[in-house]
Amino acid sequence: MVHTLAKADPRVVFIGSDLSPGLLGKMKAEMPERYYMEGVTEANVIGMAAGMAMEGFIPYVNTIATFITRRCYEQVALDLCLHDLPVRLIGNGGGLVYAPLGPTHLAVEDIAIMRALPNMTVTAAADAPEMVRLMQATLGWPHPVYIRLGKGGDPVVSKEENGFAIGKAIVMRPASGRDRVLLVACGVMTGRALKAADILAKQGIAAEVIHVHTIKPLDGKLIAERAREARSVFTIEEHTVIGGLGSAVLDLLAEELGPNMPFVKKLGLPDQFAKNYGSQDDLLEQAGLQPPQIAAQVERTLLKARVA
Repeated sequence: MVHTLAKADPRVVFIGSDLSPGLLGKMKAEMPERYYMEGVTEANVIGMAAGMAMEGFIPYVNTIATFITRRCYEQVALDLCLHDLPVRLIGNGGGLVYAPLGPTHLAVEDIAIMRALPNMTVTAAADAPEMVRLMQATLGWPHPVYIRLGKGGDPVVSKEENGFAIGKAIVMRPASGRDRVLLVACGVMTGRALKAADILAKQGIAAEVIHVHTIKPLDGKLIAERAREARSVFTIEEHTVIGGLGSAVLDLLAEELGPNMPFVKKLGLPDQFAKNYGSQDDLLEQAGLQPPQIAAQVERTLLKARVA
């Protein structure tokens, strides 16, 4: 996709950090002056990108998500965000994608630390087609962007007819009535939220699903509007429950709805380093984040509320 953008706009440059030599090989052959593959030097590539952006280029920087967030955080903060530069940080393997490699490669706090930076935009698309729409939208976006990538091959749940704009959430499954629950998800968890909503429907529980592909800036207007009429709100993310989508939604609803806000429960990864290896699905199941488990947590929460 970066190659396609580079064909359309001469300002686009690609900077990789210790990635496959064949990555974007066609772009390297066609546009060698706009293709850079550096070594394991994350702080340096951020500085490179900042300098190029100051000269009018739009750099797309790509490496593993943990490396492009943790290792060069100071450079991202001071070189990019302080100057509000249009650099795009593409993080491979957000969440639990690199589960076979263990906690050193699990990007489970990336959303929290990136959304804490002024001027930073934080995104997590649901699937490959939506990622294409996101990448196209970044071309004209004037601020730094963190783009969280999944593993690829995830089920396609997004729809082109829903449109796409940075900062605008999408109602993927509408529901009505004061007794409905609201599921707010981001990234690949939106697909799982939709499956959980199907399970809940069979139990007589109406669930509306909102897909938040942009965690920052958050679509506060839509979320507050839909939450105001909901019985309960559940946020669902492949990220620690500290500082991610759930925290952003809670902050929003506390400010917008105050004492009238509905009950909110954050469903995400526990506040601890992973103790097991396996697949992405294995670790999601251990965290209770597969569709049947999400539906069961919603049911249990509603039951406790009735008893109380």
